[in-house]
Amino acid sequence: MPLRIMLYLCVVAIVAGCATTPPPTVTPEASFKEGERLFAAKHYEDAIAQWKKVKESDTAAGLSTQAELKIADAQFANKNYLEAAASYENFRKLHPNDEKADYALYRGGLCYFNQIEKIDTEQTPVKNAVTTFEDFLNRYPNSEYIAEVRKKLEECRVKQLQYEIYVGRFYFRTEKYQAAIKRLEETLVEFPRSPLNDETLFYLGQAYWRNGEKSKGEQTLTRLVTEFPASRYVVEGKKLLKKL
Repeated sequence: MPLRIMLYLCVVAIVAGCATTPPPTVTPEASFKEGERLFAAKHYEDAIAQWKKVKESDTAAGLSTQAELKIADAQFANKNYLEAAASYENFRKLHPNDEKADYALYRGGLCYFNQIEKIDTEQTPVKNAVTTFEDFLNRYPNSEYIAEVRKKLEECRVKQLQYEIYVGRFYFRTEKYQAAIKRLEETLVEFPRSPLNDETLFYLGQAYWRNGEKSKGEQTLTRLVTEFPASRYVVEGKKLLKKL
């Protein structure tokens, strides 16, 4: 047999052998570990891709559940808070009794908390964070995350109060005194023990006065001076009381 034919047959045999050799199988365990490596290197999208492979596998149920939470964590780390919130919520719906269910709710609240911007902007993230953290306190009073949740919830409530005062101040400065009074009165009812109520009382007292309700203005400013003697609004409040 000529040499060229023999070489040709060898090449064909090698190619045929390669064509029939199956590609190496990547196990869910390997994909999970690779996801962890990529996450540690801050390659979050690549990590998510690996964990999605684990999630889609029907041979590693326990590992698949872990991968679902890992995907949410990677989205959170990548600051994709809307996606992360949805993933954490989906995890809780699918695994309500999982030992990590409290963690998922806590992190879901943080997704909303981290979207909070200035007090004069959209308040939906604050409201969602408050709702989530209050839900957490009711569901998991003994959770390891309880102290942090309480802290974040208090920060949210301060931001809510700041927003209400901001709106009340706006009405006052635009001489819409009745609207200012209504807003600031509601603020005192909703946040009765806030240390920020000195500002609320200061503007409410002035709004009463400008609206012709001098008696209420005097009572409110007197309350400011009495309850918040160290407040930066006290000096101006006393001046207004003399005028009243």
